[in-house]
Amino acid sequence: MRTRALLIWFVLFCASTVFGQSGGELRFCLRSDPKTFNPLLVNDESSETVRYLTAGFLLRVNRITQQPEPELATSWKVFDGGRSIRFKLRPGVRYSDGTPFSAADVTYTMEKLLDPSIHSSTSDAFRSGKGKLATRVLSPTDIELTFPAPIANLANLFDGVPIISSSSPQKEMAALGPFFVAEHKAGAFVLLKRNPNYWKKDSQGRQLPYLDSVRLEIEQNPDIEAMKYERGEIDLINTVSPAIYDKLARVNASLVRDAGPSTDTEELWFNEVPAAPIPAYKKQWFASTAFRQAISESINREDMSRLVFHGHAVPAVSNVPQSNKFWFNQALRPHRFDTAEALRRLQADGFRLENQQLRDKNGNAVEFSIVTNAGNRSREQMATMIQQDLKQIGIEVSVVTLDFNSLLERMTQTFNYDACLLGTVNGDLDPSSQMTMWLSSGEDHIWNPKEKTPATGWEAEIDKQMRIEASTLDFNKRKAAWDRVQKIAWEQQPVIYLLNKDSLVAISPQIKNAQPSPFRPQTYWNIEDLMLARR
Repeated sequence: MRTRALLIWFVLFCASTVFGQSGGELRFCLRSDPKTFNPLLVNDESSETVRYLTAGFLLRVNRITQQPEPELATSWKVFDGGRSIRFKLRPGVRYSDGTPFSAADVTYTMEKLLDPSIHSSTSDAFRSGKGKLATRVLSPTDIELTFPAPIANLANLFDGVPIISSSSPQKEMAALGPFFVAEHKAGAFVLLKRNPNYWKKDSQGRQLPYLDSVRLEIEQNPDIEAMKYERGEIDLINTVSPAIYDKLARVNASLVRDAGPSTDTEELWFNEVPAAPIPAYKKQWFASTAFRQAISESINREDMSRLVFHGHAVPAVSNVPQSNKFWFNQALRPHRFDTAEALRRLQADGFRLENQQLRDKNGNAVEFSIVTNAGNRSREQMATMIQQDLKQIGIEVSVVTLDFNSLLERMTQTFNYDACLLGTVNGDLDPSSQMTMWLSSGEDHIWNPKEKTPATGWEAEIDKQMRIEASTLDFNKRKAAWDRVQKIAWEQQPVIYLLNKDSLVAISPQIKNAQPSPFRPQTYWNIEDLMLARR
């Protein structure tokens, strides 16, 4: 009896030691309030974070291996030359409110996603041709989707499709992911709690996630965010600036990690929306290829990398980083810093330099503003450097910082801005994921969104090449089409690509099972596996 009692005590002790690391609340910051909690309408980083932690997906691309893995679907098969996909769904799954999950929810989600009236940026990748999606529910756990034309990389696109309920009273708020939204106080925090019905278990049969909750504090100031992290008030920072990275590394090297070259880009573009409330003469400048090329040539990317990012960045060439050996157009090189060539190009386009002030052919002084998001010190520094660089060719630039929601409103609704400095988050290496950016009709065609018809011949050519890339299963044809898109973008400069940054993260040593990735979300992509040691 004594031996048996000791054995029971030992087992309970070991269990309490292991289980003592699970539970608890993970805390980190959002840079702004989520714009929406509807998973199908997400187009900002904070909303995407909430979606990633709460939504359920048929499959997910592993952020380390970059390979698709089963989630709500246990298996899938692409057939009919890439037009159709059949999913076998996981049985017995329920939403956070107890509503059963079935093939009807997949049908409902895809119909909502492809409804033009909701303007979902995710939907563009599925628009392979004219016609409608056909769905066939074979059973509660079997569904077949057929698209009007073949879609390259079809299965992986579902990594971006959150499955919403067709029957839950909570609709979009009912969660299939590891957490659900429990509370939101605008400007303060979003509280996520463990989904009691989450289907996933660990290798020992324990229900995931290990964490009880995730508290997302709203904090726009990266310095305050870093201070909270250093004090142990939050547990991770998904992306940190090089300055903060170096500062934290000096305090304790274990507080930060370099996850390797990222696929994200920092970029500048001009407002080319015809109805934008800006002067007509500015619209003429911004529509000029020579003007955009000259601006690109006048920006010293090497200095920007060295001074702003402390060497943790490289000059960008196109919308694809050079680290993406698979899809990058190897024939392209970064645009050279050459103010003399920029001035020659401008003069050939009718501009002239008078008393260190650049003027257009009608005598208008070339002056414009750059908007960027407030609190992002790196972008504020970049904007200031661009301001200084362009002064060398007689252009006056003012820098305007806005909270992110106000900035997003100007970019997507009022179009009341001259130029914008922001970054693109590329979570997927495959070009099909960028359809919404490069199709002229795309929601995220940032310099002139949702064009009814292509505004220029080169945009029409990009449309053509993107549709070839997205509809053929022949890799060589896809690569040739994507190379062509990169070359046109490199020549026309509708977006002036500045830098590709390293993926720098801060993640507490108290977090167990962390596997930081260069791809978003870098620190919490495997959120259900994360554990917290006792505080």
